[in-house]
Amino acid sequence: MEIAVLPLQNTTLFPDTVVPLAVGRERSTRAVEAALATEEKLLACITTRSENVTGDDAKSSDIYAVGTLVNIKRMMRADDVMQLIVQGMSRFEVVEWLTEQPYLKAKIKMLTPLRRMDEEEIEALKRNIHGMIQEALALLPQVPPEIRVAVTSQDDPVQLAYFLASVLDLGTDTEQKMLESATVDELLALTHAALARELEIMQIRSKIASEAQQEMDKSQRDYVLRQQMKAIQKELGEDETGEKAEAEQLRTRLEQADLPDDVRKEAERELRRMEQLPQAAPDYHVIRTYLEYILELPWRKSSEEKLDLNEARKILDEDHYGLTDIKERILESLAVVKLRPDSKSPILLFVGPPGVGKTSLGRSIARALGREFDRLSLGGMRDEAELRGHRRTYIGAMPGRILQSLRRVGVNNPVLMLDEVDKLGNDFRGDPASALLEILDPAQNNTFRDNYLDLPFDLSRVFFIATANQLGPIPMPLRDRMEIIQLAGYSDREKLEIAKQYLVPRQIEENGLTAEQLSITDDAINLLTARYTREAGVRQLERSIGNLARKVALKVAEGSTESVNISAEEIRGYLGPPKVFPEEARAELPAGVATGMAWTEMGGEVLFIEATLLPGGSGLNLTGQLGEVMKESAQAARSYLWAHAAEFGIDPEMIKNNGVHLHVPAGAIPKDGPSAGVTMASALASLYTGRPVRSDTAMTGEITLSGLVFPVGGIKEKVLAAHRAGIRRIVLPNRNEADIDEIPEDVRSDLEILPVAWISEVLKATLSDDAAAPKPVVPPPPDDGTTVRDPAQLR
Repeated sequence: MEIAVLPLQNTTLFPDTVVPLAVGRERSTRAVEAALATEEKLLACITTRSENVTGDDAKSSDIYAVGTLVNIKRMMRADDVMQLIVQGMSRFEVVEWLTEQPYLKAKIKMLTPLRRMDEEEIEALKRNIHGMIQEALALLPQVPPEIRVAVTSQDDPVQLAYFLASVLDLGTDTEQKMLESATVDELLALTHAALARELEIMQIRSKIASEAQQEMDKSQRDYVLRQQMKAIQKELGEDETGEKAEAEQLRTRLEQADLPDDVRKEAERELRRMEQLPQAAPDYHVIRTYLEYILELPWRKSSEEKLDLNEARKILDEDHYGLTDIKERILESLAVVKLRPDSKSPILLFVGPPGVGKTSLGRSIARALGREFDRLSLGGMRDEAELRGHRRTYIGAMPGRILQSLRRVGVNNPVLMLDEVDKLGNDFRGDPASALLEILDPAQNNTFRDNYLDLPFDLSRVFFIATANQLGPIPMPLRDRMEIIQLAGYSDREKLEIAKQYLVPRQIEENGLTAEQLSITDDAINLLTARYTREAGVRQLERSIGNLARKVALKVAEGSTESVNISAEEIRGYLGPPKVFPEEARAELPAGVATGMAWTEMGGEVLFIEATLLPGGSGLNLTGQLGEVMKESAQAARSYLWAHAAEFGIDPEMIKNNGVHLHVPAGAIPKDGPSAGVTMASALASLYTGRPVRSDTAMTGEITLSGLVFPVGGIKEKVLAAHRAGIRRIVLPNRNEADIDEIPEDVRSDLEILPVAWISEVLKATLSDDAAAPKPVVPPPPDDGTTVRDPAQLR
């Protein structure tokens, strides 16, 4: 049959469907009018291959060959547009194109109905399509009920497929393929694939819409709660909003604070960030805490200097007994500070045993300078962040302890004591000593950056004082930044004076007593020092005096009104039996035993070195927990004596054919160091020659294989220990003569000190002749009734 053709743009008509069409182009209008002029009112509708081809421009080559024959049910004109309601009748195929003007006209033939190839596959596809339709309808609640009924009740698979293709936007290519399908199987397969794709798109759209809705709901909820909170604050009479009030307060404080320009700029930037955040946001509180730290730090606030050297000297003398050299060095440092106020503050390092007054010296310096004082204990610190602070990215971050101390004291020029700097540790969290390198470097610490603040802070005005018990554990670069001041232990006379002037009055006051209620005799204090304490300082001594004061305080509290004067005889009744039995000089020394001197953290000690011959043995056997250095000293002493046997009257065969066992008592205590070299040489020489070492003589010094005697450290503590033990003759390396001046005059005048440079001089001074070995001065037995036991028996 020959019929007018209407090209369709972006749409495809299917049989058995009713759809509206709008026709406005001139050639298409003529085709519709031609169709309306016939009795059947039939029109051939074919989709164009490209969406850019319009009805006026479409040629036969631009149009598919298969289309749908429609019946025009209704036509309305509105202006130049024809509104049509058409119903699809059947599919056709173009046999021949007849004309293109005045409208497209073609000769067509009707296509046969779709064949059914596989009934089971058709049924399976139909059921799947129905299932997907149910899922799609669940996602499309806006679909009218009549459409739902029409879709779900449709049993004819071909009509169902054509209906779905007409209501879904599948694209003209897919729709045209469906229209050209020759079998039901092919049509349903195309429908199933297209519907599955559409269903997936619907599910994704639904998920996106749901998430957007949830976010919108949360925002609306937060908004409502925030409005309610504002209303509550307003009812409570507070400002319009808490956040605004807080921000305004911080802004006012920032304007009033004396801050450097770069600090103010950063603080204002953070404040602006805070103002844009809700109060419930975590960053809000982080920024507020950060700003408060900035406001509380003393960026430009300093305490007024009132340095008077005479007053400083008076304060140091008031607070500390003795320590004349130490006080002079401190005053020298203060003098520089006074003459050059713009100079960098000195960094002092007090090194000495516990209880000798290192921390109290720092307090005295602060008092003399009129500055604030704060103390940081570095003992056991292993985390670098303890000094540098934690970055603000961590929860609970805070500044390092240096800036926390400055915030505490409120000025930027305090005296800051870094206590126990030799006890710093390090592990995977960093090395605090490395952080101290910057903090204590005057060339760098004027722009110290704490990790928390991340702003430069000037530490150059801080007067740093560090304390340590030993120099060894302190890294050399750190030690190099500080001026080292060594504090030795106190002599017994100094301890007595310190106790009388400071410790006893302080303990009387701290225990609620008066000077009339408690007094302690000098003999009692000496007994406390010798038999109840074992230290270089006075901390244990003060604790013992405190024990006495508390026992007297108990009597006073119970109603006793008698004045108590504690003598040496009464000490045992108050404190029990003595706790310390110091090594004392032995009245006689057999051949092979020599008296040495050792330095410990608790002060000095007297040390006996014993050697015995092992007939038929060989080599050198060393016992007493000796360190490697000490073992090497023993080997060097034996080798030297063997090499110079003739010089000292020793039979080389004795050394060759016999072994030697050398023992250092107090075997439970590890010992090391080179200073026992001369003592070992004397003990071995005494053993080989049979001449005993003088029992009134103690010695110290390092030896070499060539016979030299090298200087050693800790001379003051060692000599004081020997004097305490009753020894009055001391052999020292001649290069340690400068250290003799540190020994208190009262002790020094009681001693015979022999400086030596060679081992031969040592042996000449220490080995006695068989006939005249003077007896050592042994302390008298204590008057408290205790029996002085032989130290050897005590061990």
